[in-house]
Amino acid sequence: MTKRFFDTIPGSLITPEPIYHGRREWLKSLALSPLLIAGCKAESTAGTQAPIMPDAAPLQARRPSAWDTRDEQTSWHDATHHNNFYEFGTGKGDPSRHSARFKPRPWSVEVAGLAEVTGTFDLDDLVKPELLEERIYRLRCVEAWSMVIPWVGVPLADCLKRFKPLSSAKYVAFTTVMRPAEMPGQSYPVLDWPYREGLRIDEAMHPLTLLAVGMYGRVLPNQNGAPLRLVVPWKYGFKSIKSIVRIEFVAEQPVTSWNAAGPDEYGFYSNVNPQLDHPRWSQRTERRIAGSGGSLFGNRIETLPFNGYGEHVASLYTDADARKYF
Repeated sequence: MTKRFFDTIPGSLITPEPIYHGRREWLKSLALSPLLIAGCKAESTAGTQAPIMPDAAPLQARRPSAWDTRDEQTSWHDATHHNNFYEFGTGKGDPSRHSARFKPRPWSVEVAGLAEVTGTFDLDDLVKPELLEERIYRLRCVEAWSMVIPWVGVPLADCLKRFKPLSSAKYVAFTTVMRPAEMPGQSYPVLDWPYREGLRIDEAMHPLTLLAVGMYGRVLPNQNGAPLRLVVPWKYGFKSIKSIVRIEFVAEQPVTSWNAAGPDEYGFYSNVNPQLDHPRWSQRTERRIAGSGGSLFGNRIETLPFNGYGEHVASLYTDADARKYF
């Protein structure tokens, strides 16, 4: 009998300009008062409270990985209660508050386009549990905060190779599930739903790119992209699409949600680049949410090119103008 690792389950990213400006006005109104400091500390509880045990089912995975970072990890609580998943709302706490009704099982993924093998595949056939591995990656949000998270999954390349993509397939397009009844954010026109992302095929085939089904040794919580998501650690977080239901091999660069919504602000590539600021804020530093740091001003560190993975991925872009293909 096929082992089914989800059978026991109990139960990005980018701020739109109006929301962004609203937050700036709110921060300006507080200035540097003690309330600001207290409020910011309350935003993250890393290292300040007893660990909260996750209720998700455990996963068996190989570890350690040669790709692991030694950076201090973010707590489970912060990684699951401070995140962007606009399908559940635009606030950082909305995904954890509004995702309980979402049903990640049963789950299937349609594979389409320029490949010899296409069709609809059950998640258990798509990701073999005996091949799971844990990788501790840095996650850099385009909003200038970051985390360190142990993901559980399989290399995306190992999955894609089974479908035998044709030589004409130059890109891979991904689509998130569309369920407004379970994902209340999809009832609002924040983006042109469903959410879409894409990678160049050499990016998709890079050994760092992970198809994740878990984190912290547990199945993915709904608010973090259950049951299946990408993790592309050298790119800004919104490139790591969540709750994937469609994978398509295509010849032309696919339309992606944030690039379509703000082409001058969110590029198709969106590689982490401290030398290329967002039009409305600097990307030179980031607020690391890990360990004892949680305030807007604490744990501020310099952002590294390609989020510190340059030695592995910079060669993918040697002929590309980073300001043109951002």
